[in-house]
Amino acid sequence: MSAVRRITRRERDFPALLAAIHDPPPQLYVRGDASLGVLSQPAVAVVGARACSSYGRSVTRSLARDLAAAGLVVVSGLARGIDGEAHRGALAAGGTTVAVLGCGIDRDYPAAHAELARRIRETGLVVSEYAEGTEPAPWRFPARNRIIAGLCRATVVVEARSGALITADFALEEGRDVLAVPGEITSSLSAGTNALLGLGATPVTGAADVLELFDLEYVRAPAASLGPVADELLARLRDAPLTADELVRGAGVDSGDGSAALMELELAGRVVLEDGVYRASV
Repeated sequence: MSAVRRITRRERDFPALLAAIHDPPPQLYVRGDASLGVLSQPAVAVVGARACSSYGRSVTRSLARDLAAAGLVVVSGLARGIDGEAHRGALAAGGTTVAVLGCGIDRDYPAAHAELARRIRETGLVVSEYAEGTEPAPWRFPARNRIIAGLCRATVVVEARSGALITADFALEEGRDVLAVPGEITSSLSAGTNALLGLGATPVTGAADVLELFDLEYVRAPAASLGPVADELLARLRDAPLTADELVRGAGVDSGDGSAALMELELAGRVVLEDGVYRASV
């Protein structure tokens, strides 16, 4: 286990934004190879439901990747679903991400994300207000969410249930910006985010909507050129998610050529596959 550092509110390294909230933690325990200064860098929280859709996963990973590539620190809670995808997206960009735990700093929770936590610690930080040996408990996670919001100037919510909405509430109480990714009106996973939009949250249709708050410009990396079959399949996926069979039949291409083109698109990061359905990356 990497060494644990402890910083209190009285110390210079304690992040000023977090110290300014209504109920700041008395101390933070920190693991990771990054400087403590990371906690004071411009940061955005990306949070959402544990039981998320493939659309939510794809949007979150792409959004976090672009935000991290632009220089923002991506903060989330290491939970399954949207949180995990936010961390993975930031890591894919070679950026910095911070995971905030709702248990002792010596626990990688959930255990399924132990490897993800290790990768985060290589270039970023894992933090908790709880010392070693503190077990996870349901009431600790809402308390954890105030730290996620408190470290950041803005919070982005994707497919919200109770936990993510609590984080958004903390951000609103502190006068921080809250943004939400619009979702399908027929999906229960979208009820929370669509409600936030109705209350005045800023809609997120891409990284530029978030970066504007930080006076940063979104510059899309030039996309690698694709073969003609891959181009055709990608154009169809921009209209709607489809299975491989639907793509091949709709495009009228040979199944072998279609499979090769889909592999080309996956390797280029232009599409994602989940539950047997392909989606164009944001």
